[in-house]
Amino acid sequence: MKRYLPVLIVFAAVYYYQAFNGPDDASPSREAPAATAAEPAAGPGTTTALVDGRLAKGSGKVVRILSDDNDGSRHQRFILRLADGRTLLIAHNIDLAPRIPGIREGDTVEFHGEFRSNPQGGVIHWTHHDPQGRHPGGWLRHRGKTYQ
Repeated sequence: MKRYLPVLIVFAAVYYYQAFNGPDDASPSREAPAATAAEPAAGPGTTTALVDGRLAKGSGKVVRILSDDNDGSRHQRFILRLADGRTLLIAHNIDLAPRIPGIREGDTVEFHGEFRSNPQGGVIHWTHHDPQGRHPGGWLRHRGKTYQ
């Protein structure tokens, strides 16, 4: 059961996000670009190809701070808007990595984690180390400090 708990938490976070933040019909298309692999970001404002189930790296502006998800493993949650207009929910496990203190709307956050698509743009999770060493570690960077 412990093996499936992180997956269940992410699905719950996606469900909660979708339930309270329905699709915005006036926004640009949010389909992930067709790509075969995620390559390193080329620079500020650039995001690797967002391929479902693959690692992604990039940055965006915080457009909304959400309440923590405290069911099961605790997750700090916020929404980033990428340079191309898409939005991503960041679900950062604060039981395994430090919380980002003082994060505010308008801040830039760099990310490296696993991407999962959804109608609102997607979710980035695994933004931390894997204590069991079975999953590539990710991170978040805010104001020059890395959280992993």
